[in-house]
This record gives sequence, C-alpha cells and structure tokens, in this order.
Amino acid sequence: MRVAFVGKGGSGKTTLSALFARHLARSGAPVLAIDGDINQHLAAALAPDTEPVIAPPLGAHLGELKEFLRGTNPRIASREAMIKTTPPGRGSRLLRLLGDDEVHGRHVVRAGEVPLMATGEFEESDLGVACYHSKLGAVELYLNHLVDGPGEYVVVDMTAGADAFASGLFTRFDLTFLVAEPTRKGVSVYRQYRDHAREFGIRIAVVGNKVTGEDDLLFLKEEVGDDLLTHLVQSPWVRAAEQGRTQGELEPSNRHALNVLREAVDARPKDWPTLHRHAVDFHLRNARAWADRATGLDLASQVDPDFVPGPPALA
Repeated sequence: MRVAFVGKGGSGKTTLSALFARHLARSGAPVLAIDGDINQHLAAALAPDTEPVIAPPLGAHLGELKEFLRGTNPRIASREAMIKTTPPGRGSRLLRLLGDDEVHGRHVVRAGEVPLMATGEFEESDLGVACYHSKLGAVELYLNHLVDGPGEYVVVDMTAGADAFASGLFTRFDLTFLVAEPTRKGVSVYRQYRDHAREFGIRIAVVGNKVTGEDDLLFLKEEVGDDLLTHLVQSPWVRAAEQGRTQGELEPSNRHALNVLREAVDARPKDWPTLHRHAVDFHLRNARAWADRATGLDLASQVDPDFVPGPPALA
C-alpha cells in the first residue's frame, strides 16, 4: 500500500511520516520511506540520534531510471521519449518493493530501521532554472512501475501545502494522510486538498497533530468533520528526539494513533485499475499540454490499452 503524508509547512508531516514508517518497520512489515519534499529532512527524522544518511537521489538519475523502466516496451522508442507520467505497458520493467534490481540497489539506504529513498534536493546548477517537479517526476515514474504486494508499505513525505497538485503524483497513493494543526492556518491546506481530491476520487484522512487539549480537538472536529481520523498530542518525546535525545518510548496515546493509521491503510482495498487509470489520464493531460510539443511525438501512443499493472503483470 502506498501512503502519502501532506500538510502545511511545519504541521509535522515529516515527523509523522517517520514515526509511521518506524512503527511499520518495528512490526516486521516490509516498508520503504521516500523523501519527496524539497526540504530533505526525512532521513534525520527516521534516525534522529545518528548522523543523517544521504540517499543517492532519484531525481539526479532520471535518465538512467527511464532507461531501466522502459525495458523492451515497444511503445517507448528511447528514454528521451519517456516523460515523468509515461505509464508502464507490456515490456516495461515492473518493480517489486525493495527488489533485487538496479533501482533499489542504487538508491536505497538505511536510515535507522527503515529503508529510504529520496528525490534529492536542489543543486547549484538548478537554482533559478529548474522546477522541483522535474525531480518529483522520478518518484512518479517509480510508483507507476511499482507492484507493491499485500502487507507491504511505501510511505512518502510530500511537499508542503497544496503544491502536490502541480503534478499527477497525488493520485499515486492508496491513502493520503493530511496532517493538520488545530489552527485556522492548519486546516486551510485541508480545504484546498479536500476540494482537489474530491474531483479525482482521492481518499484523504486528516490526522490532527500537536493537540494540547479538548479545545484543540473540538476545533479540529468542527473544521474537518468526519475526515478527522485520529490525532496526536503535543509530544515531549518527539521534541527530545528532534534535539538528539531519544529516551524511552513515544507516548501511549500517540502510539495508539499510529495503530489507527495502520488500520486505516490496511482496510483500504488495492485498486490497480483505478491507479492505472489515473496514471493514463495524467499522462494524456501532460502530452496535450506540453509533452507532445516538447518531444515532437504523439505520446498518447505510449498507452498500452490492454495493460493493467498489478501482481499478475509480474508474470
């Protein structure tokens, strides 16, 4: 199952991404964390008491990623003809989570207990000339070609605010957790995300964060209604960890909230046809908007009408 954490900058989405990924890893579940934020802080959140590891960035190796994923797909003539939204088809290389392949072998590192991949941050050559969504395109391609099985989890820390809607990446998930503080600013991103998500049938669940009492919780319930799944209280343990002091365990109420998140993910059915339909729809949007013109090709021809990803396609 693919899970995204989104929210206003400073809401705690990176912290919750890390807590949830660690919670899954400690249960023995196969899990991969992906840092998809422009500010690369997930490694430090996953292993706060060690020097942060640096994952070889996906975004810096986009060409090699395209070359590998296109495989022998006859609809994709070259990696130059492949854009970030190009969906897989017959002949494409599909990925198993943490499989023995060059993508995982090159880009996965361990951050404490959790395997980690990252888009990469801006380099000096990017400043003033590059859009961050070109780096996020590597994550979109990865998820388009990933066949994650039952009991496997991908946890993605996304960009802040509603910026995720600038690409089709927001449709690549089985469930999206929107982290909201109990403030007007905290729930403003929720309203933006809710309205965009409804248009595409994307399921979101709100996770209240930094709740200090009944007034905070009542505010969230009034503002987001039934979309409020659970909440975490202000955490001395998290603050200590962010200061490099990890002692004891996360508070029981916050551990319970992580269990609620997992139960919500596990209750979602895996819908491969819908995931693929969204991938194709956004590919055709990009083709019409700019990519046909940029490549000089009819990129609609890259869509394999008889292909749907999923476990049967691995055979």
